[in-house]
Amino acid sequence: MLALGRRMGSAVQCALGLLTRVTPSASVLPQCSHSSSSSSNQRQQCLEEDLDPQQLALLEEPCILVDEADVPLGSASKRQCHLMHGGSSPLHRAFSVFLFNSAGELLVHRRAHTKITFPGHYTNTCCSHPLHTPRETIEEGALGVRNAAQRRLEFELGIPQEQARPGDFTYLTRIHYASPSDGMWGEHEMDYILFLQKDVTLNPNANEVEDVQYVKREDFERFLRGLQENNIPITPWFALIAQKFLPLWWKNLDTLDQFTDHHTIHHLLE
Repeated sequence: MLALGRRMGSAVQCALGLLTRVTPSASVLPQCSHSSSSSSNQRQQCLEEDLDPQQLALLEEPCILVDEADVPLGSASKRQCHLMHGGSSPLHRAFSVFLFNSAGELLVHRRAHTKITFPGHYTNTCCSHPLHTPRETIEEGALGVRNAAQRRLEFELGIPQEQARPGDFTYLTRIHYASPSDGMWGEHEMDYILFLQKDVTLNPNANEVEDVQYVKREDFERFLRGLQENNIPITPWFALIAQKFLPLWWKNLDTLDQFTDHHTIHHLLE
């Protein structure tokens, strides 16, 4: 197991290096007609004119603001939560789903190039946010987060809701991480890690997902190296989880309860 972890860690370190090299910088953002003396609001408006209309509309969704202990503080729009100010953005609640089929293969996907943060990056099954709504702010048993995961699996991957019910998810733990995407947008999230093992029906939303595939545990290192060789980056949260947690959890899908930790928040800030 330790050898497997070291091999996976090495592959993910390579992928992390790739992420650093190919993630778009501010210099490749769409060019604005405003002068360099324009206000930040004008520049933001200019850049948003080039965003995909569906993704632009989603920026109005209300996210859940939290502190570093994951205590809710209120709400802010998805736009406000992902705009970088002074090298950071507001901490908000999120989740990452890792879905495995009955053969133990992990479903991964490549984010559509229309996405605002980390477009074209490979990542885990589904990554999104619970919304500041009555259904998705239920704290008991992280039910609000589970409800959000069910909603987004259907929206992004076309998985029918009856195939991914809130009670089907295993809520393992939380990680706190931050990562810029480009000169304007970034992530700063309290990320709930949810595992699900089921055979599901897929009908990906092309505005969200460019590609999907199942990966065997023994092929995961090869998969990461293939991405590196083809200059395809992976998302920072996927890299962190794959490096620090995934090998052990993946090897023990039948006994995940032993790894459940709802008290610890893993602060993985650089």
